[in-house]
Amino acid sequence: MNPKLLHFSLAGKRKKNIEIAESDSPKFWIRIAPILWMVVFFVFPLLIVFKTSFAESIFGIPPFTEILNTTKDYVLDIKLNFKNYVSIFSDSYYVKGFINSVCLSAVATILCFLIGFPMAYGIHSVNSRFKTILLLLVSLSFWTPFLIRIYSWMSLLSVNGIINSVLMKLGVISSPIQFIGTYYIVCLGLVFCYLPFMIFPIYAVLEKVDKSYLEVAYDLGCRPIKTFWVITIPLVKPGIATGAILVFSASIGEFVVPELLGSAETITFGRVLWTEFFSNLDWTMACALAVVMMCFITLPIFIFQKRTKT
Repeated sequence: MNPKLLHFSLAGKRKKNIEIAESDSPKFWIRIAPILWMVVFFVFPLLIVFKTSFAESIFGIPPFTEILNTTKDYVLDIKLNFKNYVSIFSDSYYVKGFINSVCLSAVATILCFLIGFPMAYGIHSVNSRFKTILLLLVSLSFWTPFLIRIYSWMSLLSVNGIINSVLMKLGVISSPIQFIGTYYIVCLGLVFCYLPFMIFPIYAVLEKVDKSYLEVAYDLGCRPIKTFWVITIPLVKPGIATGAILVFSASIGEFVVPELLGSAETITFGRVLWTEFFSNLDWTMACALAVVMMCFITLPIFIFQKRTKT
């Protein structure tokens, strides 16, 4: 082969490879940017919380000991304190807060599904001109600050609130009813705050359902109710599961709703964590509580994603 032609072909290949590398460089940064974001703002803080959970609480700044120390002989000394994790699963105070949070979140998730699915299905079924308006009304609650929404419920349900005043004027009750301070009102607040997280995923999946499946079922003589249970519900399962995960994971660590709509007896995991961190200044116990709660939330999500992929 002519050396000039060989040199020309090699030079052309190098130039082509350089052009490909330059064209792929933006894609590389687009791919690596989310990973860097997760490592810096999620993995590193999580490792710090995980490390602090194994330390011992002391009076000082910071209010915990170091688990990694170097001796004079340059020997790495590791001291892990498992007392916090033992207390979480043995102390009735922490166990009660954990059980209450799980029960409240589970009930709130079920109620959000029972209310949110008909709403999502109704929005999906109406004319396209009204879908935007209805979706706007559902998302209208996000435009209002979270605390204002909770304070509005306090003004409605307090002893001197609007509901008690109307019921007393109508003669339905003779004395005000103490609504605030019960688990029922805390669950109501959770449903009110996180209902859109159930509606939007279900609606998004309903919009992607192929209507030909329903038409085939009707042509084969399937009734609308049976078609709904046999075809629609199985196709919408991913949206239901996504909404359930969003509502449950967000409500299990909620602090504002139990604090404002509950009482001292309504102990939840979020309130326990807040008390340990800010009132008791026990950062190690608060970090241990955060790790346990995160593991409890992450494990069902991981199992769900693994099953959906398979």
